[in-house]
Amino acid sequence: MPRTASAARRVRVNARRAARNHSVKSRLKTLEKRYLQALADRQQEAATTALRLVVSALDKAAKTGVIHWRTADRKKSRLSCKLKGVSSPAAPAPAA
Repeated sequence: MPRTASAARRVRVNARRAARNHSVKSRLKTLEKRYLQALADRQQEAATTALRLVVSALDKAAKTGVIHWRTADRKKSRLSCKLKGVSSPAAPAPAA
């Protein structure tokens, strides 16, 4: 138990922030899963829309400090690379 009023306030503030961080991280995971499902189903337009939503959510989470900005950049890069892999036609096998 906190002994001072300021310590009690910190406990309350930390609980609020933890709840908000949990909510944001959960939403990020949901959006990412939705995007990956669209890729798996080969739905180009749905995947493009989902990627835009994921990138926006990652930027907002990084801006508010929920996740580190480099983590957000890395995730955006990896997710966009997956979209490029689906959108490009399959490369022909090299002749041996």
